[in-house]
Amino acid sequence: MTTIEANLQTVHQRIDHACKLAGRDVTQVTLLAVSKTFGPESVWAAVSAGQRVFGENYVQEAVEKILALRELAPDAALSWHCIGPLQSNKTRLVAEHFDWVQSVDRLKIAQRLSEQRPESLGPLQVCLQVNVDGGANKSGVAPAELPALAAAVAQLPRLRLRGLMCIPEPAEGLPAQRVAFDRARDLYDALNRSGLAVDTLSMGMSDDLDAAIASGSTLVRVGRAIFGSRPPAPS
Repeated sequence: MTTIEANLQTVHQRIDHACKLAGRDVTQVTLLAVSKTFGPESVWAAVSAGQRVFGENYVQEAVEKILALRELAPDAALSWHCIGPLQSNKTRLVAEHFDWVQSVDRLKIAQRLSEQRPESLGPLQVCLQVNVDGGANKSGVAPAELPALAAAVAQLPRLRLRGLMCIPEPAEGLPAQRVAFDRARDLYDALNRSGLAVDTLSMGMSDDLDAAIASGSTLVRVGRAIFGSRPPAPS
């Protein structure tokens, strides 16, 4: 058994335990393996262990891996999520190569993704990143501005609005961690009550996925606990 395979088993056991504590079915939570800065060989090891959903922060690096894995595992039906801050000059690459974008926080970015998404690929799945902490230097739409942005994005062609993503500031202990996650869950529920029928709440990483699952996360983004300590980021 490879290290990555063993790590994946451990993470799945942790997710299963968190779901049991929260009274949730483990099938309600998807594990997204964050493979940023790791090469195709690491992704291939995870694919060989059964992992199918991957998250990437750096667009150019990700496209190279997507193409490499398409050759290594042509029948694996992998799903690729862009989870990093997205600049206007990278939207075309994302629209052409990714299945999901979780970091949309401006209408301009969503419009560009809509315009640049090839019709042959089907709708690009979109989550809106919300700044639940209110930090001035953090990515994400402000909670007060979320309803208007969600309504506008939901109307764009070749996109499908799926839900919300958040990255709260680190906190110690499950109760403290749940404060921000519960806030995100409230925003998610409000979107559903408004008629948008979202189904994805992406929150929780290696250090706080237990609290995120307790608060209703449907997708946890785990990198270090699967792949180990990261090599230096690309320049």
